[in-house]
Amino acid sequence: MFLQVLCVGIVAILLGLVLLFSGYRFFLFLLPIWGFFAGFALGAGTVTMIFGDGFLATVTGWVSGLVAGLVFGLLSYLFYIVGVAFVAGSVGYAIGAGVVFAILANANFIAFIVGLVVAVIVAVLTLVLNLQKWVIIALTSFAGSTALFTSLLLFVGRIELADLGTNPVQAVISDSFIWLIAWIVVAVIGFVTQVGSTSRFVLETPEGNRAW
Repeated sequence: MFLQVLCVGIVAILLGLVLLFSGYRFFLFLLPIWGFFAGFALGAGTVTMIFGDGFLATVTGWVSGLVAGLVFGLLSYLFYIVGVAFVAGSVGYAIGAGVVFAILANANFIAFIVGLVVAVIVAVLTLVLNLQKWVIIALTSFAGSTALFTSLLLFVGRIELADLGTNPVQAVISDSFIWLIAWIVVAVIGFVTQVGSTSRFVLETPEGNRAW
């Protein structure tokens, strides 16, 4: 278990730092990676839900997570717009469900509905209103902050790997109000840093056209 926590924690820290301070600049590179981790969580979480085992507690969970991660990562790489919508939706769901869990710890159904609604809203607004840059900067900043604080809580033993199977945002902000404030502050720092460092940066789509 220690090795699993160490591996997950180190990867989350590295990914969190990149997302927090350079998420927009490296978005095209991070897109399939993000898709992989989202698919991995979905695959492993599905096994946990069906068999009742702990998150990543069995070989089946790891294998299912890896397979789903590869599929989602490939789709995100091949279909840019789908990848953008998927990323926006996945983080929107995490934030929506996480906020509900912070208020109502056992409201699984309500958290699912709210998370789904927020996911759809964020994905649609991102594409329809051409807000990709600002949405991506905001989402990667909060995602980076989430990854960093989740890793920290894992290493100090405040949460377990099983907590990550429900919702990574929940694992962070439901721990205490202080962690919630710290999570938001770090995300805001990342957002401001990215806005300043990308003021003249233009992200190019895979087709060579300007995305925005």
